[in-house]
Amino acid sequence: MDVFKELLLLVALVNPLGAIPFFIGMTQHQSLAERRRIASTVALTVGLVIAISTLVGGQVIHAFNISIASLQVGGGIVVLLMAISMVNAQPGGTRNTPEETVEAGTRSVVAVVPLAIPILTGPATISTVIVYAEQADSWLQRFNLIGCGVLIGLIVWAALRLAEPVSYWLGRTGINIATRIFGLLLTAMSVEFIVAGLLALLPGLRT
Repeated sequence: MDVFKELLLLVALVNPLGAIPFFIGMTQHQSLAERRRIASTVALTVGLVIAISTLVGGQVIHAFNISIASLQVGGGIVVLLMAISMVNAQPGGTRNTPEETVEAGTRSVVAVVPLAIPILTGPATISTVIVYAEQADSWLQRFNLIGCGVLIGLIVWAALRLAEPVSYWLGRTGINIATRIFGLLLTAMSVEFIVAGLLALLPGLRT
């Protein structure tokens, strides 16, 4: 598997820049020390979600007799829906609902839920990681995937620690442009996921 392609897809799925407005809005009444602690917790949770999905996600889907091809098609559709929302510079319903956003405003701790899950690592990210893990030919490739998770966690940490200056310099327009670019990449990659899953489920389509 292409580690760089995996990393690029997961970074686009997580979209750390797109999470900056959520982070600023949910931590605006927190002190600088508390915002830094929340940023660290979010980053750690993101890395853990990717690592856990890599290690045990396949066992979970096999326990429900779900084939990897079916997950590819289903996960690809979820990624495609999310990508379409990102192209329109919208957070997307696959990440969090309006009710969850309102509830988050009443919580004193927002690092794990909803910032890390589901805003940064939602169903699309988890299903993608499971597919990649199941396609791995060796444990080395799985560890590479976990390494991608660690690197993405560091990227998330840096983005949230620098949320205010990044938001100031890029502005909402700059963040929307980056989100649209990530969405375009995800659109193409989600189509590859769906096609690969359909070919595995329906071999006759190859002829």
